[in-house]
Amino acid sequence: MYRFLLTPRWWGINVFVLLAIPFCVFMGSWQLSRFEGRVQEHRSATEQAASDKQETARPLESMLPVDKATSGRRVTASGHYGTQLLVPGRQVGGRNGFYVLTLLRTDSGKALPVVRGWLPGKADPAKAPAPPSGEITVTGALQASETPGDNGVSAAGGLPAGQTAAISSASLVNLVPYKLYDAWVTLDKADAGMKAVPATAPDGTGLDLKAFQNLGYTGEWFVFAGFVVFMWFRLVRREAEAARDAALGLVPEETPEPTASAAP
Repeated sequence: MYRFLLTPRWWGINVFVLLAIPFCVFMGSWQLSRFEGRVQEHRSATEQAASDKQETARPLESMLPVDKATSGRRVTASGHYGTQLLVPGRQVGGRNGFYVLTLLRTDSGKALPVVRGWLPGKADPAKAPAPPSGEITVTGALQASETPGDNGVSAAGGLPAGQTAAISSASLVNLVPYKLYDAWVTLDKADAGMKAVPATAPDGTGLDLKAFQNLGYTGEWFVFAGFVVFMWFRLVRREAEAARDAALGLVPEETPEPTASAAP
């Protein structure tokens, strides 16, 4: 009854199934490993953030450039405060407000963007405390330059003078007359009258949309594998039933089509 499985047509179907199933399982396992890797990175980043608060701050220059290993680490830098800007549309504790960003001019000739704190409400220069004067040493969490459009960072333009949407050297280079570090720092303790801005995890380490896309792709590949198996069994069953009916003579004979009569 199942001799049809040895026909050339079914050899092609069988080879396709034998190749498709392990391929789908492999791709599903690979997507699952990507999701598990992101979960582990998120867990490591969370643990790192907790330990960073306890570690001794290191000199800024020794922690550059910013990457997954250095993002969130405590650093220290000295200099004089210069230009101050506001970063509107930022949330802390679920409340809308703005960051107070001040450029720290260091002895290296570059300026370091420092988030001195957060205030609620609309960005208003009158609400932002003036930066301290004289030589200042800051200590805080090192952060990578932001990318507009990512992680809630606004990409809107046309802001009033004295404001910036993203904290990045690419955005600030047109607003301040200093050479800039490709990084910024959020203070451990905000200046008087403001709330400290918590450090964020580096890009690619959170359970973001991409992580759950990997999980969704995992399910899709395993569903494809199951669908291939289901369709193979269905085709085999239908072919076997047709062969059985033919052997029992249950297949109706085809009625010959009437031939056209000759023209007179």
